[in-house]
Amino acid sequence: MQNQNKSLTKGLSILKEIMRSSKPLTANTLCQRLDIDKSTMSRLITTLVHEEFIEYVENSKEIVLSDLMRNIVYKKDRDRIIARTQGLLDEIFYLTQECAYIGVLDNHSVLYLNQVDKSKRVLKTRDSVGLHAPLHTNGFGKILVAFGEVDIATIALKKYTPHTITNEQKFTEEIELVRQRGYAIGHEEHEFGLCSLAVPYFDKRGDFVGTVGISGLSVRLPLETLHEYGQKIFQLVNPTL
Repeated sequence: MQNQNKSLTKGLSILKEIMRSSKPLTANTLCQRLDIDKSTMSRLITTLVHEEFIEYVENSKEIVLSDLMRNIVYKKDRDRIIARTQGLLDEIFYLTQECAYIGVLDNHSVLYLNQVDKSKRVLKTRDSVGLHAPLHTNGFGKILVAFGEVDIATIALKKYTPHTITNEQKFTEEIELVRQRGYAIGHEEHEFGLCSLAVPYFDKRGDFVGTVGISGLSVRLPLETLHEYGQKIFQLVNPTL
């Protein structure tokens, strides 16, 4: 019984360490932080993965909370973010007449929490609430990298279209540009015909929370228009900055 309690304590300490981390962790890192030997760590991680508390990032040795655990742990915070930004998304939609979104960092990708599209167009962007998108292929993800705690070296710069940035140096330069101007653009970098524009969203204390912006058809949103909306939406969302 005592050994079982020790195993449970160690397993919970692993889970707490992963919950506290802003980025994926490896087994070696967990061993060092928690002073647990490799064989014990391997056994405990296998159990936690099997019970769907944690999971490996695709094609890597990095460990994150499972979808099940993230939904439980972050539900209240995310519901609060949705409630606080509902009116803001309405304003962004009326300003641009394009679908407005709020996104947060989740499992090294963008998670769309809410969207507003009150247009009567036949061709609309799809319902993306609850869906994830790669960080490097859209304006929302670039904002999360630029203003959040994301190590660019950990991002798999996979190619989706000829416009996708797949070079780490070029992506680093893109992120620096995003920080300087306060908004980010994704122009047919994930799917042909679609583009996005996003800005950072901070809470009243000035802490970075997530990203808000728009997504729509590139035929309606040429680059000149995206840059214009970038400045306007940034001022709307962050009037004191």
